[in-house]
Amino acid sequence: MADHFVIHGGRPLGGAIEVRGAKNAAFPILAASLLTKKECVIDNLPLIEDVFRIIEILKSMGAEISWEGERCIKIKNSDIHPDQMRGDLIKLLRGSILLFGPLLARFGKVAFPQPGGCVIGARPIDVHLDGFRQLGAQIVKEGNKYALKANGAGGTAILNEFSVTATENLMLFASLTPKKTFIKIADQDYQVQELAAFLKKMGVKIKGAGTHHVIIEGREQLRGARHRLMSDPIEAGTFILTAAAAKGDVLVQNVAVDFLELPLKKLKDFGVPCQVRKQSVRVLPWKSLQIDKIQSLPYPGIPSDLQSAFGVLATQAKGSTLIHDPLYEGRLKYLEELNKMGAEIYFADPHRALINGPTQLYGQELGSFDLRGGAALIIAGLIAKGQTIINNIYQIDRGYEKIEERLKKIGADIQRVKN
Repeated sequence: MADHFVIHGGRPLGGAIEVRGAKNAAFPILAASLLTKKECVIDNLPLIEDVFRIIEILKSMGAEISWEGERCIKIKNSDIHPDQMRGDLIKLLRGSILLFGPLLARFGKVAFPQPGGCVIGARPIDVHLDGFRQLGAQIVKEGNKYALKANGAGGTAILNEFSVTATENLMLFASLTPKKTFIKIADQDYQVQELAAFLKKMGVKIKGAGTHHVIIEGREQLRGARHRLMSDPIEAGTFILTAAAAKGDVLVQNVAVDFLELPLKKLKDFGVPCQVRKQSVRVLPWKSLQIDKIQSLPYPGIPSDLQSAFGVLATQAKGSTLIHDPLYEGRLKYLEELNKMGAEIYFADPHRALINGPTQLYGQELGSFDLRGGAALIIAGLIAKGQTIINNIYQIDRGYEKIEERLKKIGADIQRVKN
């Protein structure tokens, strides 16, 4: 049996908790280091499983990597061999898809298996492949592997949906050509904006990052760059919603407030008092909570990655709450676990559910299906009566650094049990 969390719920939460570096911004920036033979320095990395796996994949190709302090690494990709890439790690990690844009740009060809990741439904890479194809790449599928070959660069790619990783992948691919590349229906979210900031430091000209039309004018050779990662908006939102569900008085520090404007507005509309400052949010106990609907949408909507934490909060709200996640048909699996704890939740279809509240949750032994759903089950355990055991916590470790140690500092009774 793998490590698991044991939580005794009902403890009051109070104090301060700090947010670490942005997980989903770390992936494209680590991948961008492949675009140059020069040294890159990346600071404020979150010490989480997914980041460690990306670093292992880079090392397997010949990257020279050294740690400079606890959260800062130096990377030099002067002698890289993509054919030595560890396929077993690619299959574990959805974010590994971001390695293929820079490798295709640098070497003109790349082959890789279908990336893995969370069990939240079908997550095809068709949008990526279609984008590469529009920019001139030839693509052949051999079994469960894809082989891509670049054929010139520049041009226009119109994405089939607002895909964060496809937008980033095409930005990375376009960065080693002086020709202009136009990406339309581009995603706007924080990861795209962070990647654009890093690429600009490397010498790439970029316009429109943060809009749905990004223009990239690359260079044949890029310089190394130093970058400090922004704080993680999703982790910040998770801690804010944890405090709200537990009716705590918690100061969440290092918050990228600009990327949480709608979730914070919604919380206030629902009845949760929040004091929003430039880089922090203080959550205060609520007196009355009512939530009509939570619908996740691409930025600037409510992130799908926060939908599950909102779902736990909804179990404590008066009346009925509609949860709608149109993006992934597996995102609502955690609600089945909440029903085991005493919640009253009815499923309309794989994308919609109705939560009736308020209900008292009771501790149970639960399984964690995915990263964000696992975090939501921690929140549920913290507000439940009795003992909750959460298994498969590797999924949670993929995205939250030592979450149990940080929650203990604000009063949570949570223990990691190693096996």
